[in-house]
Amino acid sequence: MTGLVIKSTGSWYIVKTDEGREVECKVKGNFRLKGIRSTNPVAVGDRVRIAMNPEGTAFITEIEDRKNYIVRRASNLSKQSHILAANVDQCLLVVTVSHPETSTTFIDRFLATAEAYAVPAKLVFNKTDLYDDDECRYLDGLIHLYNSIGYPCFRVSATEGTGIEAVKQELRGRVSLLSGNSGVGKSTLINAILPGAAARTGEISAVHDKGMHTTTFSEMFPVDDEGGYLIDTPGIKGFGTFDMETEEIGHYFPEIFRTSADCRYGNCTHRHEPGCAVLRAVEEHYISQSRYTSYLSMLGDKEEGKYREAY
Repeated sequence: MTGLVIKSTGSWYIVKTDEGREVECKVKGNFRLKGIRSTNPVAVGDRVRIAMNPEGTAFITEIEDRKNYIVRRASNLSKQSHILAANVDQCLLVVTVSHPETSTTFIDRFLATAEAYAVPAKLVFNKTDLYDDDECRYLDGLIHLYNSIGYPCFRVSATEGTGIEAVKQELRGRVSLLSGNSGVGKSTLINAILPGAAARTGEISAVHDKGMHTTTFSEMFPVDDEGGYLIDTPGIKGFGTFDMETEEIGHYFPEIFRTSADCRYGNCTHRHEPGCAVLRAVEEHYISQSRYTSYLSMLGDKEEGKYREAY
């Protein structure tokens, strides 16, 4: 029997079979011996084969080949990856300028990872109803920056419903991963897009202005009858990239990659080499200083051994 993994709690999975039945499943023990060295060998979005038990539950016995997947470095186990979702058509990163602030480094690490796994990425700027004049100007600057690189951006207020229709149109007929820092309003956004989803919402911690984790598992919600699904994932505080070689990191920043064609040396790291077109573009403000800083931070992670070899 085959089906789609629509929910993961970490130890149990809910599989929607091709007949439309939802079955609680566990992973068969030898799964972890097949070279799948991640914290979650099965991910939401996986197509799987299951074997039923007499009591009505089942074992997942096989994962079908994935079209793609997107991972980050596991937060507590740096030698392992954590698969956010599999078989996705796009990923949407929910961003807030304040309450809490999403750092550009976090945004850029997420976008670079999406580039690495060839998953189109879009940015959803939420809580626009809360921003003062300075924050609105900063928001305008961020949207101009990321639009110019090629990342579509959306302004929304999930609580007021502003901009929700535009996001809904982006979801039609697509499997979309929704991610973001804790507290950016993902659950509220899902409730605005899909009132039937009843995703839990949480209060912002007044002390730290950080979000409390309200989603502790990943889950897929059907969007329409055209095969559209929205995948909600737990809020993440940091984004450790996984299995990137030093010379590849620049490839995942589209504007750096385009500009690097004019560098004097083919193996230029864009830090100190003479004739570096990227350094010149940063100095002349054709490449954003914030993006270049994010690129350097990822190079630094690699050199400090924060990345591990893939398993």
